[in-house]
Amino acid sequence: MIEASRFWRDPALPFVEARRVGDGRQVCYAAHSHESFSIGLITGGRSRYLTGNARHEVAAGTTVLMNPGVVHSCNPIDGQPWSYLMLFVDMPWLWARGFQLPSAALSTSTALYGQLLGLFAALFEPGGEGREAQLEGFFRALPQLLEADASRLPAGHPRLELAAAFIRAHRLDPLTLEDICAAAGLSRAYLIRAFSKRFGLTPHAYLLDQRVQHARAQLRAGRPIAEVALEAGFADQAHLQRAFKRHLAATPGHYRNG
Repeated sequence: MIEASRFWRDPALPFVEARRVGDGRQVCYAAHSHESFSIGLITGGRSRYLTGNARHEVAAGTTVLMNPGVVHSCNPIDGQPWSYLMLFVDMPWLWARGFQLPSAALSTSTALYGQLLGLFAALFEPGGEGREAQLEGFFRALPQLLEADASRLPAGHPRLELAAAFIRAHRLDPLTLEDICAAAGLSRAYLIRAFSKRFGLTPHAYLLDQRVQHARAQLRAGRPIAEVALEAGFADQAHLQRAFKRHLAATPGHYRNG
C-alpha cells in the first residue's frame, strides 16, 4: 500500500524539513503560503500548479519552487494519481549563506531534478552523515542549475506587497480591512480587488493562511495544539484543525508528530 504522506525532520537540522507524498489524491490543498523557501519534485503523474496568479500543468520530472509568502497550491488532475517530494528550508539559515531567492516558479532542468532527488535520498537515509554540507552545496549550485527559460514569478505591486507584509507582521492581532488599507495607502475596494488578483487570496484568507503558518511553526516546536490554536487567533482547537487540514493537507497532530 502506498503511504499517503510522511514528514521528515532531524533534531540536528532544525532549519529544514521534508515531506514525501506517495498518493497526492489523498493530500489536496487550498491555496496557501509558507514562511520558508520551498522546493519540490513531481515524482509521478501530473498535477495543476497554481503560483501567484499563474497556472501550470506539471508532470513527473518537474521541479517547483515557492518563495516565502507566495500563495500556491498543487493538486491532482481529475483524480489522476501523482506523487511528490517537498523540502522546506528556513530563511535565516539560507540568508546566512548568502542565498538569494530565485525568480523561477518551476523548472524542467534534468540536472536540477537529479541533484535534488539525490539530496532527498541523503536526507531520508537513516543515520546519514554530512547532510548540512550537502544542503549547503545544493543551494550554492541552485542558481546555475535553474534553466534560463524557467517560468518566472509575476512582478509585484509595491503597495500590495506592503499590504501583504503588514498582514504578515500583524497576523496575531485582530486586524480589520481598514487597518490594512491605512497601512498600505489603498482604498477598500481596490485592496479587495487587486489583492485577490495579485496573491490569489482575499486579504482575510491571506490573514488566515498566515495564522496557519504561525501554528505550523509552533507545532513543529512541539507545543500543545490547543495552546497554539488560541495564540494563533483561532476560536478553538477544532477551528485550527479545519483550517490546518485545508491549507497543509494534514491534521495538526499528524504534522506535529511527523
